[in-house]
Amino acid sequence: MNGTGTAAEDRVFAALANATRREVLRLLRERGPQPVQALADHFDMRRPSLSEHLKVLREAGLVSEQRAGRKRIYRLEAAPLADVQDWLHPYERFWREQLKGLGDLLDRMPDDEAHEHSA
Repeated sequence: MNGTGTAAEDRVFAALANATRREVLRLLRERGPQPVQALADHFDMRRPSLSEHLKVLREAGLVSEQRAGRKRIYRLEAAPLADVQDWLHPYERFWREQLKGLGDLLDRMPDDEAHEHSA
């Protein structure tokens, strides 16, 4: 995610913003490719609603669809998630540095027990 694919990035982040779509991705990650009906069985919604979620995931490149006769099989496509991880990495580094600074500060502070004995 180097700033040139803004529309694609926005589609991925928008797709991930919804809990149902994140759950679909989790199911595909843990259980492998699945037909729409198997996915629909996990949700309390009508199939057209789930199909709309799958369309958003497909347009974001997070899932692919393969037709097998009358069935549509969905498969996780993880490459866009690597882009999200790349985008998040500087923030992870920021928080790690912040927490290290806090740890260093706490290490320099006297322990309460040692402080009480010297008083």
